[in-house]
Amino acid sequence: MVAPAVSPESPAASDKPDEHPPRWHLLVRVLVAGAAGFLLYLSGPPRTLWWLAPVAFAVLGWLVYGRRARAGFGYALCFGLGYLVPLLAWTGEFVGLVAWLPLALAEALMVGVAGAAIAVVSVLPAWPLWAALLWVGGEALRAVFPFGGFPWGNVAFTQPEGSYLPLATVGGVPLIGLAVTLTGFGLAALARRLAHREYGVRRLLAPALATLLPIAAAFGSLPLVGTDANDGEATVAVVQGNVPRAGLDFNAQRRAVLDNHVARTEKLAADVAAGRADQPDLVIWPENSSDIDPYRNPDAWAGISAAARTIKAPIAVGSVLVGDDGLPRNTMLLWDPVKGPVSQYTKRQLQPFGETMPWRPFFRLFTSAVDRAGRFVPGDKATVFHMANARVGLATCYEVAFDGVVRESAQGTNLLAVPTNNATFGYTEMTYQQLAMDRVRAVEHGRAVAVAATSGVSAFVMPDGSVTQQTGLFVDAALVQRVPLRSTTTLSDRLGPSPGWVMSIAGLGALAFAIVVRRRRRTGQA
Repeated sequence: MVAPAVSPESPAASDKPDEHPPRWHLLVRVLVAGAAGFLLYLSGPPRTLWWLAPVAFAVLGWLVYGRRARAGFGYALCFGLGYLVPLLAWTGEFVGLVAWLPLALAEALMVGVAGAAIAVVSVLPAWPLWAALLWVGGEALRAVFPFGGFPWGNVAFTQPEGSYLPLATVGGVPLIGLAVTLTGFGLAALARRLAHREYGVRRLLAPALATLLPIAAAFGSLPLVGTDANDGEATVAVVQGNVPRAGLDFNAQRRAVLDNHVARTEKLAADVAAGRADQPDLVIWPENSSDIDPYRNPDAWAGISAAARTIKAPIAVGSVLVGDDGLPRNTMLLWDPVKGPVSQYTKRQLQPFGETMPWRPFFRLFTSAVDRAGRFVPGDKATVFHMANARVGLATCYEVAFDGVVRESAQGTNLLAVPTNNATFGYTEMTYQQLAMDRVRAVEHGRAVAVAATSGVSAFVMPDGSVTQQTGLFVDAALVQRVPLRSTTTLSDRLGPSPGWVMSIAGLGALAFAIVVRRRRRTGQA
């Protein structure tokens, strides 16, 4: 039987990796895979080395090209560990290594699955495209599994400073991920052609297009990034009251945290009265700014009411409310200066190993620290806060990592707010990683974003993703800014989750076809 013809983009005989390399070759490749993953980590905040991301994927593409699925899995697993172990180090601040390393390993295993699939599709023409689509599919899987999903390591979140950011307004986080990985895999294909001295236009054209077209598309998307105040403007204040000390036990000093935010708001009111600051139309307090339930504690009610009256503006207050079942809810309260609380939003996407503890009995076998994690109850719907002329959508802390949650929160709004509490993670990079997500969401949904953090970093993000003001860590501060209100629906919002689904299905279709091709090739060689 005659074997199927080898396509111009599939591994030719002269280009096929050695299936039985010396052991030291294998060790070098494993180390290179881990180093490539670390390059991807270095590409993200607080660093501005966004261009390292496609380089990292070029290395991964070089390693897995033409290999068996199990080799692709192994190299991608090492790549994932190199990326996710340092990226998620902040999770260890909460309940120790029992959260950090198992979580990083679980995420890296799914990166390995994507790597196995990428190795399989490398037999196809235009393999960089199919590889990039499969990577996006892998990110979609990580957004729902394990522990309810953990999309924190999505490639798009490394790109707030990058040329790819405008693509968020077209296709959201999945399109940025596709563009970055396609550039990287295209670069790998191009490097392989050049390494094998294949200089013909026909051999170089496809990988060159895969490398350059995503960048061209990003620049072509720039005119679609809207920044105009088409629904008016509002003067917004974000208050960062700070906490008594960094670390998990700040919750033991809940009254001090509330007092800090009341005092910092009253200080802002004094600055307004003295002409040192503009009068805000609305004020955003952070998540957990009042962990004392004001419905059950009159002193907390009185303090928040006094702050709202003094600043003469409605305040979005981060509180913890206890339900009739005795369990807590992470809730934002809309506090009117005259009427008190008039609306509320309960966080829907809870943070595993923090607000909840997955597999608590199992992990308790290894450490009692798991019981420091909470037993919070999630909310079930998005809520828009009507504050002066602003319609404010809320994504509380961890929620900003989830495409669907933020998309629902952005509907019917002209401003987004991200109240967050990062004090429990100390001086780790977590708060900067989250700010990067805020910047991507601003472009994706065409909204200014007000970020209020208990201990930093608080910031104002414009609809083009630029940061105009930003606080430091573990300082008390108040930022005031006139921001554009925008009601335009971006193309990304109109398309909803469909780009991600289409990409994932296309990648799986290519994987199925590649499996058939490989089987036929093996049959033909028998």
